[in-house]
Amino acid sequence: MPFSDSAQSIAARSASPAQLAQLLQEVRTVTLALFDAYAAADKLILPYAEALNPPLWELGHVGWFQEYWLHRNQQRQRGIACEPAVYNPRLASIVPQVDAWYDSSLVEHASRWRLPFLQAIDCKAYLAKTLRQTLDDLQALETTNCRDDALLYFYRLALLHEAMHAEAAIYMAQALGVAVFTPPKTAAPFALTASSGQCTIAAQQITLGSDAADGFCFDNELQAAPIHIKAFSIDAQAVNWAQYLEFVEFTNRALPRYVRRTRDSYEAAIFGHLQPLDLNASAVHLTWQDAADWCTWAGRRLPTEAEWECAALDNAAFTWGEVWEWTATKFAPYAGFTAHPYLDYSAPWFGSRMVLRGACAATLPMMRHVKYRNFFTADRNDIYSGFRSCAI
Repeated sequence: MPFSDSAQSIAARSASPAQLAQLLQEVRTVTLALFDAYAAADKLILPYAEALNPPLWELGHVGWFQEYWLHRNQQRQRGIACEPAVYNPRLASIVPQVDAWYDSSLVEHASRWRLPFLQAIDCKAYLAKTLRQTLDDLQALETTNCRDDALLYFYRLALLHEAMHAEAAIYMAQALGVAVFTPPKTAAPFALTASSGQCTIAAQQITLGSDAADGFCFDNELQAAPIHIKAFSIDAQAVNWAQYLEFVEFTNRALPRYVRRTRDSYEAAIFGHLQPLDLNASAVHLTWQDAADWCTWAGRRLPTEAEWECAALDNAAFTWGEVWEWTATKFAPYAGFTAHPYLDYSAPWFGSRMVLRGACAATLPMMRHVKYRNFFTADRNDIYSGFRSCAI
């Protein structure tokens, strides 16, 4: 960690049973390594905080999710046609009471600090057993040369769900100063002169969103439709620290989370370790308002998510993946939206979140996808969020 695209970055959304088995084992290695880092820091149980979960609860939830949607789901072979739980009663768990502990749809957030959920040894055993069931299932599917998207849907969902939780665990480690890896010792001299190149995007019609034929898709990505994009100019890279700190210096704005001034430059706390701030790196841990205010100050604007997707697909000079990038678009369904069986993934958050696009240094390769729609409330600055801008 941090993660980058590599040979392990198999296209998870169209992965075969054998590829899924490999990826599930890889993400589980990351999950357990992060858990061990929290354990070493004596942070398995934390004081209550609205944006956090107890790491020990998170670990059990990952195992519960995989068992709930795969081994206990009597309609898992139906994929997105699987009926809601009220019409599709789950089989018994290998550990009684797990629904009362780990079902995030039913278990109130604040109560997760008070539940008698599994302790570390038993929790790891639960995860090992459920993963073994999954790998055995996938081996059986591989022997039949299964490539059916419906049959593989919940295996892919469980994989990407665990990857999301691994990324969230890294956000939380940064907030708590838990050393999940040793930060790189790189720095750049302080200067406020950097600027990014521009990508000029011609007016065109694009297809916004994904098509079900693309393999696995999240429900909020579907119902792809043509949309006309007017010509525009957009930064080739996310706004970097030198650019953002020029705004801070000029307006006397408060510094972002984890950043502080030194005598002649800046430094950042990275997993609890202070190091010189690399001013050529993308500015990160910014709120949506931070991004919007910088754009106003610079005579720029945030891109819409359609513009972001168009530029990412249209221009080879458009680089992304260092930080999640705020857009001007409020998280909403595409026309014709239909919720997938995991009902709480998208629909409850429409209208209350802003869309971010791209990926960040904490995003596992299997999660990186140009069509993926991330979404958070505009005030979040614990996530690895930055932005790029467009000409007005």
